[in-house]
Amino acid sequence: MEMTQDKPRKKAGRPLSFDRELALERAMLVFWRYGYEATSLNDLTSAMGITPPSLYTAFGDKERLFLEAVEYYLEKKPCFFESIVAEPLTAKESIRSYLEVIAISQTDPNQPPGCMVVTSATNCTAASSHVQEVLADYRGQMEAGIKDRLDRGVREGELAADTDTAAMASFFVTVIHGMSTQARDNAGREKLLAIGAQAMRAWPDPL
Repeated sequence: MEMTQDKPRKKAGRPLSFDRELALERAMLVFWRYGYEATSLNDLTSAMGITPPSLYTAFGDKERLFLEAVEYYLEKKPCFFESIVAEPLTAKESIRSYLEVIAISQTDPNQPPGCMVVTSATNCTAASSHVQEVLADYRGQMEAGIKDRLDRGVREGELAADTDTAAMASFFVTVIHGMSTQARDNAGREKLLAIGAQAMRAWPDPL
């Protein structure tokens, strides 16, 4: 499943006096922890170790920085489904493995809890509607990836021909969103793993 959003353009100009990727990673962590609207430019420049003019020169405005930070997050974190689908697993094993990866990632003590794509722009004003739309599209791509794997399970005889794969995909995405909320509320790894295991009990009986 390919990401369909256009990546923010990087401005041309004189060489930067700082490590752009490191600054972007720091911005990602701030947005991830506090959310898009709650994060101020002062929060960003302080975390990134740069001045406001340097931020604008390197990244454009706050929205473009956020969207690039989301792209960076998607490259670095196992929020999407490609790596699991690529493994030689059954459909059921793929989903179970994915839920386990999500539980482990979202409770990593070395990063903010939860999923940035799920939590960083949930309560925004109309002024941030484009940011919300972009993240909603990414979440939709995640659901589509899960549905594609379930559809393949139907074709390969792992699931019944009349399986409602759209509803199943929506169910598992809802579980994943809930796991992210639980992680933000300081739920531990064992709790999230247990939630994933409980969700797998909804899997249809074997043919």
